[in-house]
Amino acid sequence: MAPLEDGPREKCGVFGIWGLPGAAAVTYRGLTALQHRGQESAGITVLRDGRLSTLKGMGLLSHVFSSWNPEELLGESAIGHVRYSTTGRSEPQNAQPLVFRLPAGPLALAHNGNIVNAARLRRRLEDQGAIFQTGTDTEIVAHLMARSKAPSARVALEEALAEVQGAYALLLLTPHALLAARDPHGIRPLQLGVLEGRPVLASESCAFDAVGAQTVRDVAPGEVLEIGAGGVTSGGARGAREAFCLFEYIYFARPDSVVDGRSVYAVRKELGRRLAKAAPVEADVVVGAPEASIPAALGYAEASGLPFELGLIKNRYLGRTFIQPSQALREEAVRLKLNPVRDVVAGRRVVLVDDSIVRGTTAMQLVRMLREAGATEVHLRVTAPPYRHPCFYGIDTSVAEELVARGGVEEVLRAVGADSLAYLPLEEVAEATGHAGRLCDACFTGRYPIPVAGGTGKFELEAQP
Repeated sequence: MAPLEDGPREKCGVFGIWGLPGAAAVTYRGLTALQHRGQESAGITVLRDGRLSTLKGMGLLSHVFSSWNPEELLGESAIGHVRYSTTGRSEPQNAQPLVFRLPAGPLALAHNGNIVNAARLRRRLEDQGAIFQTGTDTEIVAHLMARSKAPSARVALEEALAEVQGAYALLLLTPHALLAARDPHGIRPLQLGVLEGRPVLASESCAFDAVGAQTVRDVAPGEVLEIGAGGVTSGGARGAREAFCLFEYIYFARPDSVVDGRSVYAVRKELGRRLAKAAPVEADVVVGAPEASIPAALGYAEASGLPFELGLIKNRYLGRTFIQPSQALREEAVRLKLNPVRDVVAGRRVVLVDDSIVRGTTAMQLVRMLREAGATEVHLRVTAPPYRHPCFYGIDTSVAEELVARGGVEEVLRAVGADSLAYLPLEEVAEATGHAGRLCDACFTGRYPIPVAGGTGKFELEAQP
């Protein structure tokens, strides 16, 4: 459930454009469409006359750029970033794009994902004299590139990525080119589009819609793109098994995005239909947990023949509740953020459709809210399998003990207080995406496509006092 503390949090959204006047304004609009992917910090770097200029800060995009003077960021090429931290604290020095001065010239870097061998690489680089300025894994890519003797930034990037293991969708801006790269498994999304004949890149197609661009294709797993005066050149190392993050379809991506050729809205609605067939229940009304679960709730209602109602209303003017500093404040914020519609649920048996149960706290509160509003029964139906294993590829669920589903269905049922609970089986979820066999489902199965060693904690790379 995207707006709430209980759900997993994904690292970032990226946007880039090459060769179009007003690039910063276009990037701002694109990042606005990607704000759901990160709300801790935001930033834009623009290229003009061979120089990089950056404006970034903590908070929502609208806050960071509230007093933005367009004269500050003039240029025809830009990259932008919205962040939720999964490696490194939520602090100004970790806000992106990160900007470096390499021997070959300046470089700006924006990253979505997690590098799982970051701690080992950083120790090696520090032993070689590298001085790190941030606590993020992203900075490691720049240090690896700085040591390269390659004749171009693209080749230096390819050499650096040969040493990197993990999930990444990267955008890099240099005085001569915009570079883009996706990890060999394609875990995190990255798409190529076109706006007024100029190349654009974004984490999701909804960002292209926001700026009036057309989607061309997904950047292929393992592909490295170089965009410059000569157009778009493709390179990189491919051949690994594709393992796109299944949770993008279930939870992260905006429903109006198209990911790997599939409408996210259509996939979520199909998940709801399949859930209704797999886990029917005698009830009076179907309610979705706002907002990621609304399409699934509609699908459940259609397949079950039950009416769908907006039984929970979201206050759109509050920030995300998971950034509150204590659990008590987060729970209070959930009540401020969501409110049940008594006329919809009072005296009725309610099917509550949700996309996932991770820590369980929000599901428990929603069930309690519905009961307090007069629901006679609350039956929880989840469009994902039990979330039992931590993610190390760009989702902030790296602590296994926090995952309530590790204890089994009966334990989750007791924790959330519902009358019944059912999950959609993994094979049904994979089939609904149309990409069964080439998805990362490690958070459900524990089968990690990239081996994960120790030293993958969120603050592993932060300087020690």
